[in-house]
Amino acid sequence: MTNFLDTLKNQIILGDGAIATMLYNKGIFINRNFDEVNLTNPSLVKDIHKDYKAAGADFLTTNTFGANYFRLKSYGLESKIKDINFEGVRLAKEIAKGDLFVAGSIGPLSVTIEPYGIIKEQDAQKAFSEQAQYLEEAGADFLILETFSYLHEALIAVKTIRQITSLPIVAQMTIANDGSTIAGETPDKFAIELDRGGADVIGINCSSGPQGLLEGLEKIIKVTHKPVIAQPNAGLPKVLDGRHIYLSTPEYFSSYTRKFIKLGVRIVGGCCGTTPDHIRQMKDSVRSAAPQKAHIEVVNYEEETPEVTLIAPEKKSRFAKKIHNKEFVTSVEITPPRGCDPGKVLKSAHLLQEKGVDAINIPDGPRASSRMSAMMLAQIIEREVDIETIMHYTCRDRNILGMQSDLLGAYASGLHNILIITGDPPKMGEYPDATAVFDLDSIGLTQLVNNFNHGLDIIKKPIGSPCGFYVGVGVDPGAVDLDLEIERFHKKVEAGAEYAITQPVFDTEVLLHFLDRIKGLNIPIVAGIWPLVSYRNAEFMNNEVPGVNVPDRIMKRMKEAPDKETARETGIQIAHETLIDLKSVIQGAQVSAPFGRVEYALQVFGYDV
Repeated sequence: MTNFLDTLKNQIILGDGAIATMLYNKGIFINRNFDEVNLTNPSLVKDIHKDYKAAGADFLTTNTFGANYFRLKSYGLESKIKDINFEGVRLAKEIAKGDLFVAGSIGPLSVTIEPYGIIKEQDAQKAFSEQAQYLEEAGADFLILETFSYLHEALIAVKTIRQITSLPIVAQMTIANDGSTIAGETPDKFAIELDRGGADVIGINCSSGPQGLLEGLEKIIKVTHKPVIAQPNAGLPKVLDGRHIYLSTPEYFSSYTRKFIKLGVRIVGGCCGTTPDHIRQMKDSVRSAAPQKAHIEVVNYEEETPEVTLIAPEKKSRFAKKIHNKEFVTSVEITPPRGCDPGKVLKSAHLLQEKGVDAINIPDGPRASSRMSAMMLAQIIEREVDIETIMHYTCRDRNILGMQSDLLGAYASGLHNILIITGDPPKMGEYPDATAVFDLDSIGLTQLVNNFNHGLDIIKKPIGSPCGFYVGVGVDPGAVDLDLEIERFHKKVEAGAEYAITQPVFDTEVLLHFLDRIKGLNIPIVAGIWPLVSYRNAEFMNNEVPGVNVPDRIMKRMKEAPDKETARETGIQIAHETLIDLKSVIQGAQVSAPFGRVEYALQVFGYDV
């Protein structure tokens, strides 16, 4: 059989359709791992390959889309990576019989990779390398990377695989209804990058349907000389009687096949929802459409980073200016109300402003609870009271698009101090079945905000004038795995963190040890301080709040308090003593206000209330 790329020079190549759709149609439901079917029901997989071969496909795609370490690990199948990939190739080759090419399918890892997530890049490289190696050893003719939503991950995959194999690499991104990836990368942008990265064929698969792909393919054709591939979904799915049904007919698909070929696309095929009937109709279009060499003007695409004037730290906010000038800063944390009335918070804000507190910290859904938006409450406070806020912003609740929209709007509305935190998982709170998004972790979100401060979005696309966020991050001096906490803290600083606020500190020795470990970072540390109000409160903090350690001597003092009032006064006194002990080694203090009682926090600072 001739080489895949040589064949591609001389003819239009027709791929197969969706394996997962066919498995689903044959009773393998979505809570199962589709790749494992290679081992548990190989005859079913072979039957699907037979149907696509009979429909006229020129290559068969292996049932290995999710057969990488991270996806298989979520099903407890990581020990079967080699077996699943080898069997996937064997089943396809057994049906291809040397008459058809076999494409080794590789999908995304289904995890977020640094700097936007917790997975190290070298671990992602290892996963892609491992799967690609198994597919090549098993006899795949080329590798097909499918349905990548993030260019960052696709480039890691392409570059890693290019280093270990000479097999042709087909790289496909997926786009949303707006014609860009979920992170906002346009087809011309990702085509150029994938071309440079070493892909042999570039294109789009999955997405909304054939019509949605056409404009994106037009952009790709203009910026690369590499062959282009199109494998759209059969439209968007509808849920009927609990099943996902795709409504684009084979005839409709066939009409777009001719449009793709006329445009200059060299490989056509199908993704989600496409069946052997779709491929059969597409085959007729491939036969009838004489390959045409479109007049293509390749654009020399070089994206330049715009020149912008960055906003100096001391000009970002009054809070930032004080820290920059080495002045001690004070802030009080007020939890947003459960309802829609901010009256009590505004009354507290006025009192804090009168006493000279520098800022109000506003948690974002603490303990995974449902409360007023931290962003909206911050806007209300800054509009009604002459005091700055520090808006907490979590990674838990929004995807990348929502995060970017939120933050740009927040900055435009005047919110300039931000504290980036991961966010408590929903299972900790009142809505354990709520969905947690976590497109980014706190390191990745810090990088995103830093990009905004340089006039760029997450994919380094210019946004015009730069933002001037004063970027804070959380840190846990009492973390169980302090080495990992410090490693992540270094990464947060590298990503653009300008100051840090700690978890509540009760044991001063813990914070002093942490500060000694991070001497070289030279980043301002604001200590979190929590005035205990009862022995029960001390027990809760000591046993149920991750990273918090209440020393025995403090537990003893709280336990010995004879009544509630004395216990509260003792807790406030302990917090005040902690602040005095630490004041010479920290840049400021954030004091929490238990039950919203800001007078407790003010007493910790030494104010008369």
